[in-house]
Amino acid sequence: MRIARLVPSAKAQGRWLCYLEDGTILRVSESEVLNFGLYSGMELDEGGIGALTAAAGKSALREKALNLIAARPMSRRELIKKLNARGRGEKEREPGEEEETGGAAAEVADWLEGLGYLNDAEYARSLARHYSAKGYGQGKIRDELWRRGVPREYWDDAQASSRPPDEGIDAFLRRKLKCRAPDPKELKRAADALKRRGYRWDEIREGLRRYGAQVEDE
Repeated sequence: MRIARLVPSAKAQGRWLCYLEDGTILRVSESEVLNFGLYSGMELDEGGIGALTAAAGKSALREKALNLIAARPMSRRELIKKLNARGRGEKEREPGEEEETGGAAAEVADWLEGLGYLNDAEYARSLARHYSAKGYGQGKIRDELWRRGVPREYWDDAQASSRPPDEGIDAFLRRKLKCRAPDPKELKRAADALKRRGYRWDEIREGLRRYGAQVEDE
């Protein structure tokens, strides 16, 4: 098979369009152009076309992965899930559902981990710091770590890096109750809100006592 034309893409910098004489268009990066020594008029056998197609696919997947993690940090599982997506019609997996761990997407994730761009441990710590700074408790942090596919082996270290729960609880109560003596219904609503934010009852109870509310032990 002969390369009829090889021209740079007008839409994507660093991308080349390789037109084969049968009408097929291969989108390749500069790396493939150099590594395969591509030029207009070059003859490619079936094996060469297969190798070029595979290399171009790998480059495209790496480029997609870099764009994804440049947009926002994510876990290895999140990245692999997005790289394996085939379009909007693909059925979404639940966060705890098993993901495919092999294949090209996993190889790209390995590559990014080797470069230091993908780090589940650091990502977990940043999530914990983010949600604790926003006034959420450990329950919410665990939910987010699970939802984002962070392996459980990183949870304890991540949660240890979050702010102490009393800081978040005290700030919430001051903001919610406006530094005044609340009635029992207001206290109940505040306690329920704190529970929804991921705090344990014993943490909430101590926070209410620090605020000056009378709270009975259960």
